[in-house]
Amino acid sequence: MTEFTGPGLLAPVLSDNWDQARSWTLETYRNGGGYQALAKAWELKSQDEAAITNLVKESGLRGRGGAGFPTGLKWSFLPVPDGGPRYLVVNADESEPGTCKDIPFMMANPHLLIEGMAICMLAIGGNHGFIYLRGEVVHVYRRLLAAVREAREAGILGKGLGPNKDYDLDITVHAGAGAYICGEETALLDSLEGFRGQPRLKPPFPAVAGLYARPTVVNNVESIASVPGIIKHGVEWFTKMGEGTQNSRGHGLFSLSGHVKNPGQYEAPFGITMRELIDLAGGIREGHELKFFVVGGSSVPIWTAEHLDIPLGYEEVAGGGSMLATRAIQIFDETVSVVRVISRWTDFYQHESCGKCTPCREGTFWMRQIMHRLEQGKGQPGDVDLLHEIASNIAGRSFCALGDAAATPVLSGIEKFRAEFEQGYTTPWHEIYPAEKSALFNEVGAK
Repeated sequence: MTEFTGPGLLAPVLSDNWDQARSWTLETYRNGGGYQALAKAWELKSQDEAAITNLVKESGLRGRGGAGFPTGLKWSFLPVPDGGPRYLVVNADESEPGTCKDIPFMMANPHLLIEGMAICMLAIGGNHGFIYLRGEVVHVYRRLLAAVREAREAGILGKGLGPNKDYDLDITVHAGAGAYICGEETALLDSLEGFRGQPRLKPPFPAVAGLYARPTVVNNVESIASVPGIIKHGVEWFTKMGEGTQNSRGHGLFSLSGHVKNPGQYEAPFGITMRELIDLAGGIREGHELKFFVVGGSSVPIWTAEHLDIPLGYEEVAGGGSMLATRAIQIFDETVSVVRVISRWTDFYQHESCGKCTPCREGTFWMRQIMHRLEQGKGQPGDVDLLHEIASNIAGRSFCALGDAAATPVLSGIEKFRAEFEQGYTTPWHEIYPAEKSALFNEVGAK
């Protein structure tokens, strides 16, 4: 059983075997107690079809992909079985700037994901699961294929499984074409079916008509990988982590990048603060001080030092005016231009807009033009107000959340650093942040 080992810390769960030799193999995973939870899940299912889902509900596990929707509740939305197929789709299309937890997890411990998928399929009465992966990460794709093959050869997946030898389980690993929009669940389903990845109109929701118009559960990698621990150790074990939050139970991977001494993946219970996480990462790099950071990737409002002691739980972060999202924490010191950072993010969202709706397709283009003017010191009077107006007309009006993701950092950046944006009327960013000071300038160069 996992035990707390200090303030804000716990013994690893998701990252438990990352430091072991050949951690990705079935042998290593089983030596550490792997697939014991699946054996218990078979027993639970034989006793009560709803037992697994009820345990996940009781645990309070919430989706780890960004929205934080209760996982067990999502599973329970599937309609009564009608004899047709029911699917599980794991969203592994991790691609937002700064988000980098699922890829190292799948490289180090793919069998935990496979075990979680098998348990979920038992819970929903499904026989086939899909892992939708970004096509660029070929090394992860190969590792997942090898792990699925090992599971088949060991009889964990295949035909005639379970106590009565009457249940089939299988997993398909699918490599997408590298479109950020396919991180949106319905665009992912369209891509998985062979169509251009664009978001669908909802309702119907995937739980009713998802993949191939059949009931489908779509969950993030970390959400599914958290399930075996709940089944194996119990609800009380899970809920003790995150007790300091309103409704954010359990543990999670926090990805720290940017200007800390030791960037990387840190596993901690929900409720840990940014100050504690930065301390775990060795603090801000020598001779510098924190300027701003984001706690959930590039799509959430910016925070500054006044927010360092807010517990990292869904409601707590929302109360502080931001979103926990994927816990992709990017940290910037005083050498960095907030205008340049947001400009790079805007480039990304404009490039990745699928073009389906006008607010996002046109709005991101015009935000990009204005951001580049301000970045180069060629801004026109009124540009900051115009930029704010454009972003405000994208937020809440786009077909899917990509528009909100593009607008949010712009709006919060202007709110907290308006003076720096207005400097872009006369002064290029690299004169405000000279080459000898700016890490971003040294890496990328001025435009």
